[in-house]
Amino acid sequence: MNVATLFTTHQQLPEKYQHMSSEEMLERIKTIKKQMGADLFIPGHHYQKDEVIQFADTSGDSLQLAQVSAKQKAKYIVFCGVHFMAETADILTNDDQKVILPDMRAGCSMADMADDKQTEEAWEQLTGMFGDTILPLTYVNSTAAIKAFVGQHGGATVTSSNAKQMVRWAFEQKQRLLFLPDQHLGRNTAVELGIPLDKMAVWDPIARKLEFDGDSEEQIRVILWKGHCSVHENFTIKNIEQVRKNHPDMNIIVHPECKYEVVQQADLAGSTKYIIETIERAPAGTKWAIGTEMNLVNRLINNHQNKKIISLNPFMCPCLTMNRIDLPHLTWALEEVSEGRNTNQISVPSAIAQNAKQALNRMLHSTR
Repeated sequence: MNVATLFTTHQQLPEKYQHMSSEEMLERIKTIKKQMGADLFIPGHHYQKDEVIQFADTSGDSLQLAQVSAKQKAKYIVFCGVHFMAETADILTNDDQKVILPDMRAGCSMADMADDKQTEEAWEQLTGMFGDTILPLTYVNSTAAIKAFVGQHGGATVTSSNAKQMVRWAFEQKQRLLFLPDQHLGRNTAVELGIPLDKMAVWDPIARKLEFDGDSEEQIRVILWKGHCSVHENFTIKNIEQVRKNHPDMNIIVHPECKYEVVQQADLAGSTKYIIETIERAPAGTKWAIGTEMNLVNRLINNHQNKKIISLNPFMCPCLTMNRIDLPHLTWALEEVSEGRNTNQISVPSAIAQNAKQALNRMLHSTR
């Protein structure tokens, strides 16, 4: 268990919910939402299943959902997303609001690729090599502990929408930056800003060493944490070649968590919000291959039937950890909060929350 988060209670899904019919669960959820009214708020991430997202009071990206949650007066925030997202919501909401994650197994493999102990060890070695020339940045897809580490060391969080702006900001502060935990977003952003690959290195937290192909470590400007998104890393050059061959008039749009070579060969790359808005604005009859999570791609297909839309990878599966939030877990979570039980509450200790909030606030201040 990450030291950044304390679980008020952590229980397994009671067996009775595994035997309920979908109709019964749907009715129970509707009833509870009506009964609790403004005391309940359900944010749902874009990657959630349709069976869950239909009950969301708002949908969006992780930081956006946490920010919207903080503006609510609801006593309970039942967050339909993954662990780090619920942590961010807890950091930004008031102390009297309770953030509930319907299934504690809903984690993020990328966020788990950087823990606080590994990061402290890396920082000690890297500052030993480069002195006080490094500023840490972390993608919001990271644990509260990593956000707190970054905040404590003068750094900030970034989103896939504002990564370029935040990398520029970082270089105004220090000569080098450490980008956690997604190497692909860091690399793609730095390249877009004109930083060549031979001025980037990768920190391997398992081997505890720097991977670098250049002539001199002194030329390194960007240190990338060796982490990745298990969904977006599965889009490949072969996928692009297949689409170009079978659909030569199809536009390819991908998320910047994809590998460098995939982003380079795609027609467009951008955040989840960018992808959604691009498809919404596209003229009827246009054709799109989308490199992002499958639940979202399927939703875009259903919502834009006047356009030809496919997944860039036809064998792509939805995000497995995100999909752990399902109808039985949502029903259980809502029945628990309706009876005043804080089962699966996400609670970030104040010291961690304070430093993490510093990192978030630096980003928000720098991107106004």
